[in-house]
Amino acid sequence: MSRHYIGILIASLYIQFSFAQAPAPLSSSEIRLKMDRLNVLGSVLYFAAHPDDENTKLISYLASERKVRTSYLSLTRGDGGQNLIGTEQGIELGLIRTQELLQARKIDGGEQYFSSAYDFGFSKTYDETFQFWKKDEVLREAVWLIRKLQPDIIITRFPPDERGGHGHHQASAILAHEAFTAAADPKRFPEQLSEVSIWKAKRLLWNTASFMRMQGESKDQLKLDIGDFNPLLGKSHGEISALSRSQHKSQGFGSASSNGKFFETFEYVAGERAQKDLFDNVDLTWKRVDGGQAVKTEIDMLLQNFDEKHPQRSIPQLANVWQALQGLKDGYWKTRKIKEVEDLLLSCAGIKLEAVSATARATRGSSLPFKTEIIARNPDVSAKVVSINGKKVDRQLPPNEYVTFDLPTTILKSTQPYWLEKPHSLGKFEVKPEDVGYPMNTNLPAAVINFIINDVPITLTQPIQYRFVDPVMGEVNDYLEVVPELSASVSQPVLLIATDEERSITATFQRNDASLKTSSIEVKGIPTGWEVYPDKFDVRFADGSNTFTQTIRVKNSAAAVEGSLDFIANGRPLESIREIAYDHIPRQAWFPTVAVKVRPIAIEKTVTRVGYIMGAGDLVPEALRNLGIQVDILNADKLTAASLAQYDAVICGVRLLNVNAKIGSALATLYAYANDGGVVLMQYNVNSRLQEENFAPKPFTLSRARVTEEDAKVTFTDPSDPVLNYPNKITERDFQGWVQERGLYFAENIDAHYRTPLSMADKNEAQQEGSLLICKVGNGKFVYTGLSFFRQLPAGVAGATRLFVNLLAKDK
Repeated sequence: MSRHYIGILIASLYIQFSFAQAPAPLSSSEIRLKMDRLNVLGSVLYFAAHPDDENTKLISYLASERKVRTSYLSLTRGDGGQNLIGTEQGIELGLIRTQELLQARKIDGGEQYFSSAYDFGFSKTYDETFQFWKKDEVLREAVWLIRKLQPDIIITRFPPDERGGHGHHQASAILAHEAFTAAADPKRFPEQLSEVSIWKAKRLLWNTASFMRMQGESKDQLKLDIGDFNPLLGKSHGEISALSRSQHKSQGFGSASSNGKFFETFEYVAGERAQKDLFDNVDLTWKRVDGGQAVKTEIDMLLQNFDEKHPQRSIPQLANVWQALQGLKDGYWKTRKIKEVEDLLLSCAGIKLEAVSATARATRGSSLPFKTEIIARNPDVSAKVVSINGKKVDRQLPPNEYVTFDLPTTILKSTQPYWLEKPHSLGKFEVKPEDVGYPMNTNLPAAVINFIINDVPITLTQPIQYRFVDPVMGEVNDYLEVVPELSASVSQPVLLIATDEERSITATFQRNDASLKTSSIEVKGIPTGWEVYPDKFDVRFADGSNTFTQTIRVKNSAAAVEGSLDFIANGRPLESIREIAYDHIPRQAWFPTVAVKVRPIAIEKTVTRVGYIMGAGDLVPEALRNLGIQVDILNADKLTAASLAQYDAVICGVRLLNVNAKIGSALATLYAYANDGGVVLMQYNVNSRLQEENFAPKPFTLSRARVTEEDAKVTFTDPSDPVLNYPNKITERDFQGWVQERGLYFAENIDAHYRTPLSMADKNEAQQEGSLLICKVGNGKFVYTGLSFFRQLPAGVAGATRLFVNLLAKDK
């Protein structure tokens, strides 16, 4: 088994990755379900904006009940959201959510695709969204995928207006409608027509919902009961959906299963109206293909004679189906069904295939030895390995015995995720046209194996994996990482330094190629006003050591401007290796260039030591430590008056009240600490699933209000308020350069005891005064803030850092 949890792997529901991977081992009931699918010729594209937007219950129903090809196009990878399982944000959160979607599709039977749109954060209007996404380019990609997948029906999750609740949601519906029309128009994106044909889907529907005012108009809506129990899978679609949706762990979307009748509703958008069923007037049979009746005859015979105790006995008839398919004219369904038949041949033969490396990493340009392990586990199977990576082997597979081939391959390319190969804009990744849509790289290091099973040639591309046994997890398989020959990391990626102050960072260099002995390093791009020493040095690896450390001093000499220190190795930008590891998804690595942001700051600090109770996960503690403030991580269930007395302030991490079941009983201790003169600062929480509803010293409620424009004007409602004046004088300049947003989940219905010194709003919206609340508690104070300090401080936003330090100070 692999590291990632996938619940009960419904392996019969083949998911198309970037390459023709060997299908997972199947039970006989799963094989039967795939055989049934051979007689169904239909395709659906579900269309939305983010990971978690998809209707997993509907995807499961369509894929395994209606047995149509079911694809989900998530325009983004969810990079701009919040993370409930760790501190990753932005690019790394997108990597996590990409894999969570793939795990979800393994369970519900759908296929996963993406556009190159970047999730830049919450957007209130589609107009703003399109400014960042480069609408025509994302539309081009959506049209490409429609022409490639040829869906009979396109279904959107959201409406194209404010009922969608989010600018990205609205934009996805608008793009779906425009792409629906453009895909059928030969004048739109004609350059695509050398590889794909125009495609006119039968209809476009909106899958209405009971949340976010998305019920739509009940009149003339199509209703469909999708609550079926599937005996071949042993589960209802409600149960499968819960397993699938629960893979979105970074968003805290664990779901309970459901059984019984369940109605989905659909509202007409474009194309031909459906009266009784989603597939009204869509031919889902072999009649839609010239010569298809002969194929159907062979499939019917296959189904009639299937022996669940001996699936290998279906191999000769599967070969007959394959031969019948060869007689068809080239086209979409011929290609699709040939692939399904080949998968079934492998499954009925009991073929298990792995390409295994003895090392987790290789370097670009290296020769990597690996083993290809193949076994045909069912008896009476005629299966031969013809070649591997072009090398002829001609080896017949004996029954139920592993055959191992030792072959090297030359690693030519990094495994950097393809959408991260080039710098991206605020709203869009720069990807090559041939990569559009794929969830993962198409060119991972792999073994390309040519089989013959009952005279049917089959080619598979099996990615090379590193396999080891973990004492807790058991057998673990991770994708091979192809890394730079030399990589590095820095102790502080962002430096905020006052004039005439000097700070030191530690750069740690890692050689990933044992033959590398030395490398010349330069620090370039040094902005005006900064001194860096040394800015040139050699990295030399001692025998037996693969690491080298160098201390670098950075000084803000005078009139410094912000910028970036770029690390160059032998004339090329140096890369770091960033790994992401969670039990429910495969380990991932990416390779950002090594740089240190340097920013001048004028700051006074009155706090020297703070306690921090972690919530969902953020990097505020590291940012405060980089200012020279001691930060101790506290356990909510171990707080005492004596233990808190040593701190100038205690900070609650983001969404603490949503994720920590013990925080409710700790609040009294926290407020007693404030009453004795301490400062308690609570960062934002969402207004659902609160562990304690009445959590504050004085009442207020949490709303969904937010200010998403990071440059929105901020008004000081009381310029004399202490938090705006001590120990740092806060001015409008301190609200310049913020990233992604001002804040989220602001307070409302605020008790009169609170001071609310700030007011702000997005364009054309009412002013919000709930971003920052301060309340006197005995001799101390309580602060609640929805300002997104969890984004600003790790990004090194100087003004936000100055304001946060003020919030920690006792009122003067």
